[in-house]
Amino acid sequence: MIDAMTTAPLRRTKILATIGPASDSESTLRGMIAAGMDAVRLNMSHGTVEEALEIHRRVRALAKEAGRDIGTLVDLPGPKLRAASFGRDGVDLPDGRHVRLVPGNSRSTAEVIEVGFDGLLEGIEPGDRISFGDGAIDIEVVDTTADHLEAVVNHGGHLSGRPGVHIPSERLRINTPTPDDLRILDAFIEAGVDMVAVSFVRSAHDIRRLGTEPHPRGPLVVAKIETRSAIENLAGILEAAGAIMIARGDLGIECPIEDLPHLQKHIIRECIAHGRPVITATQMLESMVRAATPTRAEASDVANAVFDGSSAVMLSGETATGSDPVNVVATMARLCARADANFDVEGWTRLVTRLRVGEPHHDAGPYQRITDTMTDAAWRVAQKTGASAILCLTRSGFTVRAIARYRPQVPIIGFTPDERVRRQLAISWGATPMTLTGFDNNESMVREAITTARERGVVRIGDIVVVLAGIDSHSRTTDVLRVVQVT
Repeated sequence: MIDAMTTAPLRRTKILATIGPASDSESTLRGMIAAGMDAVRLNMSHGTVEEALEIHRRVRALAKEAGRDIGTLVDLPGPKLRAASFGRDGVDLPDGRHVRLVPGNSRSTAEVIEVGFDGLLEGIEPGDRISFGDGAIDIEVVDTTADHLEAVVNHGGHLSGRPGVHIPSERLRINTPTPDDLRILDAFIEAGVDMVAVSFVRSAHDIRRLGTEPHPRGPLVVAKIETRSAIENLAGILEAAGAIMIARGDLGIECPIEDLPHLQKHIIRECIAHGRPVITATQMLESMVRAATPTRAEASDVANAVFDGSSAVMLSGETATGSDPVNVVATMARLCARADANFDVEGWTRLVTRLRVGEPHHDAGPYQRITDTMTDAAWRVAQKTGASAILCLTRSGFTVRAIARYRPQVPIIGFTPDERVRRQLAISWGATPMTLTGFDNNESMVREAITTARERGVVRIGDIVVVLAGIDSHSRTTDVLRVVQVT
């Protein structure tokens, strides 16, 4: 699809960018918004709560200045383990080197590695693999004693500073969210954050432990899928969470690397079936931390993530610490727009039919069943009538997320009076949020939505639009489908 206003491909896949030292200035953030950033990620594994809250406030102000609904996602660190410092110069760990692992936080050497986890010696067994630095170095435990683990380096390399340590999730006796996660979350709930990502989720119980109000009164909860247990318990997690992030870094360590592309497709398809936005993350344009252009493999990875059905793609170090965050966002926007323009609509239609998208689940509540059925009908009506847009009048954003599953080739406009809902739609595929004055009778709400869409240049006089809404201000679900010619 081509945007007539710009003669450029219309981008439907959203961009979530991590903010860090390279991108937290007003000028850089302003450039990233102009380049196409839809939402920001605040990675609480680094920096302080106060610093992140200041960035949150800065983004809000700049988004208002730009007239954009930019979502803010706070990414809780979870039970992230780190080794004690190897020093600035670091050490080399060659293949075959025998090392000892002990609990501690003082100092690591080439012979003894201290890990900041008191339960390190509990549950680890010979044969378990432990990795450092996002999987760059891999060691295997060969023996356990009362005071240390004996291990051998399978894939060596250089370690410096305090690298992350990955222990198989089933061996970790730490609940998520952690007490520190909840402390961070409290501060951001008070600041009105839009979304919260929960790290190392293993089951729906981890999501419920947050104790937040359901969105949109509370933040949209994004479950990070990065453990074996999360894959096994995906159905329950999808019911409890508002969105999913495929955290390919740790997931690629937990599972055989050859399984990762297939897991990505599986998770995305389950998200589509459940009407959940899905973010594909980690190393998408990693080379652009330093380079001005991505590798050919990275360009293909981004396009394939779009073809798989990702709602959004995420940038991490590329924008947090990279040399040119604005260029990275602009590059990602071009890659996504080009892939969106070449999206296999017919193949996707076959997929959603096979997944039985839109058929109400027996365990869904009555309001969800109605909305599922109505959005399925709206998608089909839009195809048959050659509609120019689908207008969704929504309280929570659910109707928008439900229709987005079908990947319609016309604009999806989400009308809502709730500012937080508009920002939460920043990670929903193809969704353009617009302001609705309030909920009233169906006729006046539809009239206002069509007038706003026409004034914004989304539709023109004579166009046909499909409208999904409630019958009046008291309606608790999407129970009216209308086909209207714009006058």
